[in-house]
Amino acid sequence: MTETDEEVIILRPHHLLCTQGYSGNGYSPEFVEHMNDVVERLRHGDDRIKITFSTDTLCSCCPNKLGENKCVSQDKVKWFDDKVIEYFGIEEKEYRYREIIKEIDGKMTDGMMDDICMRCSWYPVSACRKNIMSNK
Repeated sequence: MTETDEEVIILRPHHLLCTQGYSGNGYSPEFVEHMNDVVERLRHGDDRIKITFSTDTLCSCCPNKLGENKCVSQDKVKWFDDKVIEYFGIEEKEYRYREIIKEIDGKMTDGMMDDICMRCSWYPVSACRKNIMSNK
């Protein structure tokens, strides 16, 4: 399969931030392996993505996924998505990953970052702030 034949990666809005801050930690070995593959493809391969307001490609290997659009922490996950939608006008449609990341990072402020991410257990140990705010 060539890169042009690969399926479009489906991401929920807040995963646009998570994929930038990801640094090799995760919920399970299977999740980490899958996340490594997806993040590598987003950062260096075909960067076509489709935004969904439901479970996505990354959720597929998450042990917290209970079903379609259902997570152990569904209310928190939906809150993260709603914040990203609110701040950046993200819609359910196709984007180029690197283009939308550049747009988000250009608009992101420290206050927005804290508002979106402070409830995330990975935020204190991730590279999110460093990677997203590094060009300010």
